[in-house]
Amino acid sequence: MPPETSPCHPTVTPTRQFLPREPPGSQARQHQPPRHNYHYRGGTKPMTITKTKLILVLVFSLSGMSILRLLKISVISSFSSPLAAAWPRNRLSPSKSQPLPSTTATPLTEKEFHLLSNLISLKAPCNLLVFGLEQPYINLSRINSGGNTVFLEDNPEKMKTIKRNSNHTRIYRVAYETRARDAYKLLKHARKNPACGIYSGSLRQSNCSLALTKLPKEVYKRKWDVVVVDGPRGDTEDAPGRMAAIYTASVIARNGNMTDVVVHDVDRIIERWFAWEFLCDENLVYSKGKLWDFRIAGNSKSTAFCAAKTILIE
Repeated sequence: MPPETSPCHPTVTPTRQFLPREPPGSQARQHQPPRHNYHYRGGTKPMTITKTKLILVLVFSLSGMSILRLLKISVISSFSSPLAAAWPRNRLSPSKSQPLPSTTATPLTEKEFHLLSNLISLKAPCNLLVFGLEQPYINLSRINSGGNTVFLEDNPEKMKTIKRNSNHTRIYRVAYETRARDAYKLLKHARKNPACGIYSGSLRQSNCSLALTKLPKEVYKRKWDVVVVDGPRGDTEDAPGRMAAIYTASVIARNGNMTDVVVHDVDRIIERWFAWEFLCDENLVYSKGKLWDFRIAGNSKSTAFCAAKTILIE
């Protein structure tokens, strides 16, 4: 007995097509693309794949891949540019509408103090001048036993809590007339004003806005072996900033023999600006964390602070 047929699935009878035989010697149909027949309910529909269609598909595919690759490159470039992340060139003068991009000052790390203590140990007894007053630097004065250590501080509260530890250590209170918000304006002034040149006369008589002219007399008279700049404050727009301290340290160093000028908090914009401008990239000998050590040769015949002509801040 034959199997029963479901009423929902009618029996499909396979169809067989016979093509007429090609006449002998005929080449017309031999080069014709193959025709694939697909059966559907209404009959048979031919589908022809031509070279033109294949070329169009390839062109669109390659174009899409190229566009995606360009988009990927542009996104990566905008977020991973080391220059943009590390240093904002051509930045306008900071204002209240554009806050000063500065981080809070941090105390010396163990590795930074180790670099400083090694430097003092190699030169001790020596003349050590420090802008700023922090407890770790008092420890440096112990390492500089037999030498002269001078601290310059503008905060009277620190002077009350931190005391000198030897007769060769002196702490002076100083006043700063600059403000961090004016850093860019002061930099432009120094470039244009001959009074701010490398050998423009006595610091005490200078007309340069960056020159500290009211420091204790011994600061101007003594030849310093090491100058450390870790003060005054520079973490807000209204803080004095370290523009004048770095400029004055650079002039003092060039009036000596061979002076190491060490700048702390170089992760901040102002410290980098003025260190590059007046202490110079070619004089950088050591760096550790946020500490840069510049070795300045005194009595140079150079007429400019830096030998390199590259302008890092415009």
